Amino acid sequence: MTERDISNNWSPTRARKPDQSTQLSRTPEVGTTQSSGVPATGYNLKSVTQQQDKNSETLPTNHSEPKFNINGIVEKLPRWMKSWVLWSIVLTVVPSGIGFISMSMLLKLPSAPNCPQIFWPLASASVRLHCASLAASKQNVNDLLQAIALVRDLPKDHPLRGQINDLLEEWSRDILQLADQSFQSGNLDEAIATARQIPENLEARSIVEEQITKWQSIWSKAEEIYQKSETELQERRWQSAFMLSAKLLRVNNRYWSTTKYDELNNIIVTAREDGDKLDQAESLARRRSVDNLLEAIKLANSISSNSYLHQKAQELIPDFGRKILDLAEARMKRRDADRALEIARQIPSIPSLQSEIDDFIVLGEAKRSAWVGTVTGLEVAISQAQQIDASREIYNQAQELISRWQIEIEDVSRLDKARNLASQGTINYLNAAISEAQMIPNNNPRAQEARTEMSRWRSQVESIEDQPFLDRAEQMALLVDPVSLQAAIAEASQIRSGRALYPAAQKKIKNWTAQIQRIQDQPYLDEARMAASSGDLNTAISKARRLANSGRALAGEAQTDIDSWQEQIRARDNWRKARQVAVTGTPEALVEAIRLADQVSSRNILRMDVNVAIDQWSQQILQIAISQSTSDITRGIETARLVPRGSSAYTDAQQQIRTWKRFLMPPPAPVATPDLLPTPSFTPVPITEQSSDPIDDNL
Repeated sequence: MTERDISNNWSPTRARKPDQSTQLSRTPEVGTTQSSGVPATGYNLKSVTQQQDKNSETLPTNHSEPKFNINGIVEKLPRWMKSWVLWSIVLTVVPSGIGFISMSMLLKLPSAPNCPQIFWPLASASVRLHCASLAASKQNVNDLLQAIALVRDLPKDHPLRGQINDLLEEWSRDILQLADQSFQSGNLDEAIATARQIPENLEARSIVEEQITKWQSIWSKAEEIYQKSETELQERRWQSAFMLSAKLLRVNNRYWSTTKYDELNNIIVTAREDGDKLDQAESLARRRSVDNLLEAIKLANSISSNSYLHQKAQELIPDFGRKILDLAEARMKRRDADRALEIARQIPSIPSLQSEIDDFIVLGEAKRSAWVGTVTGLEVAISQAQQIDASREIYNQAQELISRWQIEIEDVSRLDKARNLASQGTINYLNAAISEAQMIPNNNPRAQEARTEMSRWRSQVESIEDQPFLDRAEQMALLVDPVSLQAAIAEASQIRSGRALYPAAQKKIKNWTAQIQRIQDQPYLDEARMAASSGDLNTAISKARRLANSGRALAGEAQTDIDSWQEQIRARDNWRKARQVAVTGTPEALVEAIRLADQVSSRNILRMDVNVAIDQWSQQILQIAISQSTSDITRGIETARLVPRGSSAYTDAQQQIRTWKRFLMPPPAPVATPDLLPTPSFTPVPITEQSSDPIDDNL
């Protein structure tokens, strides 16, 4: 049996073939007995030779030739044995067969032990070592542990103990290496379990717990990084999550630095995209319109279930749906049932909100029927509300509405009857309608509607009763004299406060009173205006002030005239003072004169004379400045600056100031030029020539 056969019979794992030298050294000698009791089949050449020599000694040693008759012997043989062909074949085949068998026996190697069938208590150390090496060559944990178990308990003083200890150390480290491979592949528990299978009494066992502690530390650090990154994702801090994930690249574990790092990065990218969707959804929801909220729900629903933000999205969806339902309820409160129901039906299916949406629609349909305002509509509303099951949350509300609508049916009937009576339009029928509506109690659903109708019908009655007073008053006022107007006021005043036509009557009374006052006061205002036209403004103001302080119809006009006359007086005073000041002729006096004259309003008739005077005084100031510049340019500049903006001399004054400033400026220093360079030619600008460059007037 070959080594491969032994390996295949012992374990399903294919063993590595040991070196030929190792195999030969571990083959038991001829004559030894295997643990199974079966003699070994191997042998050596020396033993075979000795056995042949021993056999040869048993043969006879007589060297004399035998005496016999060969022909007689031949004749006694059977006929077939006398055939020369037979003997030729025999002499050819027999030596060849003997030679083949001999060579086969000489070349055949001793067979390896059958490890699975060995009775280990009786197995020799060499057999154990051979089978252990064979098992260890498979490089898996179970076979390495079997290899260790085969040789670790051999005596300490065994001749092979040195080789055995080296192999035990090697196999233990192989197991630890396999455990590390499990750790690097992401199986921490498997790595720990594998490492702890190394026997306690081996030297390598001393580093097992140290290695396990190292693995656990690396694993805990990686898990902490991963969990922190997940926390940042849930808070939508993407940059922080990316920075944390990068730390996994420095973790001394292939599983965390590759597989989990890639996984986390993919999660972050996906979560960031989902976060953008949620941000957009929340932004849309803040606008509180139906279309925006529906789009927000659509975006939130698009976030997949394996996303870190899926839970957050699912929490937001009911909030968005609730806002849509709030919009529908707001419409319903405004009695816009059609739009309210349309909005509610657009809300997509939301499990936590669906029952509330269904109830809103059912009750909304009933309200819409009730708000038609007819008995038939109320009966339909009651029928619809009665379909709401007692288990629903709105059952009690529906029952209250049913009770209200049943009472309202009676009120509607009374109101319909009252309206029919009022439609006749006479005082008797209107009073009858009011009496019918008064039978509706104040705590009934249609009580407010009934009060509104009764107020309208009372107004109609009062208008019918009081309209004759107002008609007669208007007829009296057509003459437009104080006596007729006073009679009209007396007639309209018979309409009492609180009556329907009272506001209209009071408005007419106010107009007629104002007409009387104008007729009475107009002569006094005309007299004041006559005084003003003659130039006696103080007398005009005195006369008009009596009207202005009376609060009568012409008080406003009188006050307007007074303001105009007072402004004229102030303008004349300022114009007079300006001319008096200007007589002095100094720049300062002329400036003060211009200031006083400029206070005359542009609407005043004196303004034309004022403008002419201001231009003349401005020219005087400029001439004074020019005169001063002959001896003191700086003083001339200061005086020229007094010329007011907008006057005819202002532009000339500014131009003259610039000319004087250029004159005061020192010429620029000449720039030295090399002899080899041509000297540029230029034409000096006279100081009187105006430069195109603007110069600050404040310099």
